Amino acid sequence: MSSRTDLLAWLNELLQINYTKIEQCGSGGAYCQIMDSIYGDIPMTRVKMNAKHEYEFLANFKVLQNVFKAKRLDKPIPVEKLVKCKMQDNLEFLQWIKRFWEANYGGQGYDAVARRKGAALEPPATVAPVPTSRSTPGAGGNRAGGRTPLGGFRSASAQSNEHVQQLQAQVAELNGQLEGLEKERDFYFEKLREIEILVQEQIESTEESGNEESEVFKKIQKILYSTEDGFEVPEAVAPLDEEETF
Repeated sequence: MSSRTDLLAWLNELLQINYTKIEQCGSGGAYCQIMDSIYGDIPMTRVKMNAKHEYEFLANFKVLQNVFKAKRLDKPIPVEKLVKCKMQDNLEFLQWIKRFWEANYGGQGYDAVARRKGAALEPPATVAPVPTSRSTPGAGGNRAGGRTPLGGFRSASAQSNEHVQQLQAQVAELNGQLEGLEKERDFYFEKLREIEILVQEQIESTEESGNEESEVFKKIQKILYSTEDGFEVPEAVAPLDEEETF
C-alpha cells in the first residue's frame, strides 16, 4: 500500500500538478484526470481543476460517476465524504484508484497539460508569508499640510486583510487535519472495542466450561486494559457499557 508521500509524488508527476496534501483530491478534478490518463476520452473541458467551492467539487464528481458508469466499474464513490476534503477518506480512495491505474494503464504517453487545454492551475492553498511593505520616504518630504496620504492607509488595510485570510486558511487546514486524526482514532477505538467484547464473551464461556483457554483470554484482556504512567487504572476490570463513551 502506497504512503501519502508516494501517492502525492505519483499524482504530481502523472498530472503535472503541485498538490501538497491528499485532502486536495477532494475537489474531484485529479480523480477525473487519472481516469483520463487510462482511457483518454474523459470530457476534461467539463472538469474544473481549479474548483474552490463544494458545488464545483460535486460537478467534478458527477463527471467521475458518469465515467464509472460508462466503463461499468462497480466501485462505489463516496462523494459526500470525499468533497469534505478529509485526509482519511481521500487517502483510501486515492489508494484504490492508483491500484486501478496500475492494473489498467497501458504505458502510453500522457500529456496532462494538453488534455487540460493548457489551463493554468492555481497553486494549492498554502499559507504564504505576509508581503513586506515598501519603504517610504521620510515624512518631511512627503506630507502636505500635515495630512497623511490616503494611499498609505489603503495599503496597510489591504495587507491586514490578506494576513487575516492567510491565518483563516491556516486554521481551516489545521482543523481538517484534526478531524482526520479524530476519525482515525475513532476507527481504531471501535476495532479495540469489538475485540474487548469478544474477549469478555470468550472468558465467560470458557470459565463456565472449565476450559483452560480462559487464561489466554484473560492475558489478552489484561493487555487491552493496560495503560501508561499518568493514566488512572480502573480499580476493577469489568466490561464497559456499550453506551459509555470517552
